[in-house]
Amino acid sequence: MTTDYLVGLTPDVLRPDGSVFFGDVGLDRLTDAGLRWEVMPAQHGHVISGLEPYDAVLSFGHLHVTREAVATAPRLRHVARFGAGYDGIDLDGLAAEGVVVTNTPDGVRRPLALSALTLVLALGHRLLDNHRAATEGRWSARGDYRGIGIAGRTVGIIGFGSVGSELATLLQPLGVRVLAYDRPSAHDRAAAAGVEVVPLDRLAAESDYVVLTAALTPSSRHIVGAEFLRAMRPSAYLVNVGRGGLVDQPALTDALRDGRIAGAGLDVLDPEPPAPDEPLLAFDNVILTPHALCWTDDFVSGVARSATDAIIDVAHGRRPAHPLNPAALEHRRNTTP
Repeated sequence: MTTDYLVGLTPDVLRPDGSVFFGDVGLDRLTDAGLRWEVMPAQHGHVISGLEPYDAVLSFGHLHVTREAVATAPRLRHVARFGAGYDGIDLDGLAAEGVVVTNTPDGVRRPLALSALTLVLALGHRLLDNHRAATEGRWSARGDYRGIGIAGRTVGIIGFGSVGSELATLLQPLGVRVLAYDRPSAHDRAAAAGVEVVPLDRLAAESDYVVLTAALTPSSRHIVGAEFLRAMRPSAYLVNVGRGGLVDQPALTDALRDGRIAGAGLDVLDPEPPAPDEPLLAFDNVILTPHALCWTDDFVSGVARSATDAIIDVAHGRRPAHPLNPAALEHRRNTTP
């Protein structure tokens, strides 16, 4: 391998002061493997552009990658996501162009599942209410915020992929009943984990906590909408660590305002960042985090290793571990740099 192989890092890897947003993201591994890398020029709009000089792109944000964009970049053979999400990437279109897309589920799995569990426990234990009571000196009110124990409760997981199944593994020793909703291809995984797969309306009706870990696709957009929220228990909580677009936010706002659910924990919103007048910002029974709750040291190190492994494998003509559009590997572009 020569240093002719060039990896472009999307510019959102950098903070305004020029430092790397996540810290060490494994760029020395690319250099040691004989690859060059550089930060791409500033992007304008939501669709990535300026791909012509690059053999691979390491995508840190959520810029859209279209077939049209890669068709004008004959060197490009790989788009590597620094994370698990791939909404905005035309997987089939890139496969038709011979450009493989990879993500990093092995680095995301445990940190994101723990983030979901953190929100479940924080909601159940009324963490924010108790925090405010303490900081505002309202110790006499501490009996007003009694939580609910998690043992014996039901958690319904929408999206039983790597994160959903990891969350089930974390929950089961706590005496929790776990239900799942996902496409048929995930049913064997759920069965192996001892988790019952149920229809969406049943999951809504029986769950004390509904947790979204699904990918955002055209079929999953607003999977939690007004009808789903009407089916939830008034004592139930909604947790979303997947993508903001999985939830119909105006419908969620109405459900919270009307007291039809007990609260929500949201690490993701649609859009991000939210507008200053987003109604969800004003609810005392909603925990919001800025799509960063899983950004722990082990998340960064795990994702960095997985992403750079994929880049190095594709550069050397090897099959990467987590191709999202494996058809691209059948007619990949010229692999001689």
